[in-house]
Amino acid sequence: MSEHILVAIAWPYASANIHTGNVTGSHLPGDIYARYHRLAGDHVLMVSGSDSHGTPITVVADQEAKSPREVFERFHHGFLELFQRLGISYDLFTHTDTENHHRVSQDFFLALLEKGYLYKQIQEQMYSETQQRFLPDRYVEGVCPKCGYEGARGDQCDNCNTLLDPKDLINPRSKFDGSTPIVRETEHFFLDLPKLAQEELAEWLQRGKEHWRPSVINFARRYVGEGLQGRPITRDLTWGIPVPAPGWDGKCLYVWFEAVIGYFSASVEWAHNQGRPEAWKDWWYDPAAKTSYFIGKDNIPFHAVIWPAELMGVERLYEDDPAKKLNLPYDVPANEFMNLEGRKISGSRNWAVWMDDALDRYDPDALRYYLTVAMPESRDTDWLWDGFVHRNNDELVATWGNLVNRALTFAYKRFDGQTPTPGMLEDIDTQLLAKVEAGFETVGQLIAGCKLRAALSEVMALAREANRYLDEKAPWFQIKEDREAAGATIYTTLKAIDSLKVLFAPFLPFTSERLHQYLGYEEPLFGRSCITTFEEEGGRVHEALCYDPSEATGTWQPSQLPPGQTLRKPKPLFKKLDEDVIKEELARISAGEPVA
Repeated sequence: MSEHILVAIAWPYASANIHTGNVTGSHLPGDIYARYHRLAGDHVLMVSGSDSHGTPITVVADQEAKSPREVFERFHHGFLELFQRLGISYDLFTHTDTENHHRVSQDFFLALLEKGYLYKQIQEQMYSETQQRFLPDRYVEGVCPKCGYEGARGDQCDNCNTLLDPKDLINPRSKFDGSTPIVRETEHFFLDLPKLAQEELAEWLQRGKEHWRPSVINFARRYVGEGLQGRPITRDLTWGIPVPAPGWDGKCLYVWFEAVIGYFSASVEWAHNQGRPEAWKDWWYDPAAKTSYFIGKDNIPFHAVIWPAELMGVERLYEDDPAKKLNLPYDVPANEFMNLEGRKISGSRNWAVWMDDALDRYDPDALRYYLTVAMPESRDTDWLWDGFVHRNNDELVATWGNLVNRALTFAYKRFDGQTPTPGMLEDIDTQLLAKVEAGFETVGQLIAGCKLRAALSEVMALAREANRYLDEKAPWFQIKEDREAAGATIYTTLKAIDSLKVLFAPFLPFTSERLHQYLGYEEPLFGRSCITTFEEEGGRVHEALCYDPSEATGTWQPSQLPPGQTLRKPKPLFKKLDEDVIKEELARISAGEPVA
């Protein structure tokens, strides 16, 4: 039975280019998960967008002497092109400065205010006397009081992931001029987390979370168990979503508060774009729907604790039925961090593998493959250039690509470009097909459980099994004495390859689509993504990445390849990389070349 699956992926700040750590932390695992569920016949809605507000954007704008809008639109367009090239199949990748997101975020605020879950409080905040303004959290840096990291931000320490208040920092300083800020009072709205859901949230976290990763559920339970505190949801900023309350000019909704609302607002926007304005409710109000949030571990408190609390508090929005409530997260499969060659990725030091740059030199499926086998699901991992080259050459090229090339080339040359019509299959033939067919249940369960590394490893093991079969049967020798026996071997191999194509498809969509064509199929496996411009009600326009599933025909089932199907002339699926690539890439990052 088909399910409604919401795939919600962390919103990247539109202030920096995207690197391998960003992709393997949320975008790629979410895409693999979504592609599998589409093939399995589920109703998938995969959403995210550029985080267009907050201080990361204003910091860059100040540095470049540009407006925040100029900054975020530049990076947002780059994200759209990047995800299209990498095959991240968003049903909608939008941004947070749309009229729709402004309206929805303000409605969330007003719903919480009406229900008594917001309160006003005088807050002490860092103020720059040299700049004559309050400093947002990210404009303040200093020493983390918990771990001693000297470059902690005012909102969070990137070293130990502790959420901070700028006043907690030791030796605080302004990010721009290094001056020491002073403390001044300012009034803000706070989210009353203790009143909102302390007991209800704690009970929810104890129930039905067996499928959650231990690192996520243990953190969330501990976070709540230590006692929830009210959190400010407004800031002294002019760039962002205005606070919808009289007398609050010059203040905006805090970006952490409104960005998570983006999963909801993007769903509403998608439905509007489809001409079915109520369609989003299938994912947000149907209790059987599953909503999974793909994030990095630094976002666990916001998605496993605070966002569920907000949903509990709002309860329902744009829905009159009092029996319905907004769905809480089904899963929050947060990944750990991916480092680079044993060191933490640092954009400022150019110690990173930038994805747009990597795609200029390497095929997307080669990058997707290595990012998956090195995915930091349970611990921090490393992007290693020698690992990338050897995995590409030893596994993609020598195992999977070699199997495909040998079988299809042989069939194309020796069986008139058609799938052979087999005679009686032997036990060894049927045993191979049975092993590969069993992979649909095994691999499907692993992907559904967000165990993506194990799933890909299982598929590659089946490809090795098919290679051993082909080596043992040796049709290039069989055909000299028994053409029918050779035909049965090639038929069996092509059937196995056709099934493996589907098993690999969530991970390697580009080469799986090409192989689908080589096997003679006319209709595509997947739909296609395109960058689309939308005009909003107020006349503004914005760009978004949209996935169109209308032409997709792929299904999560074993091969239906018929005998006699006409094949297309095959070409190698993957490129072997020279060992010199390792030295070249290490030299490139060591040289600290400036980021374009």
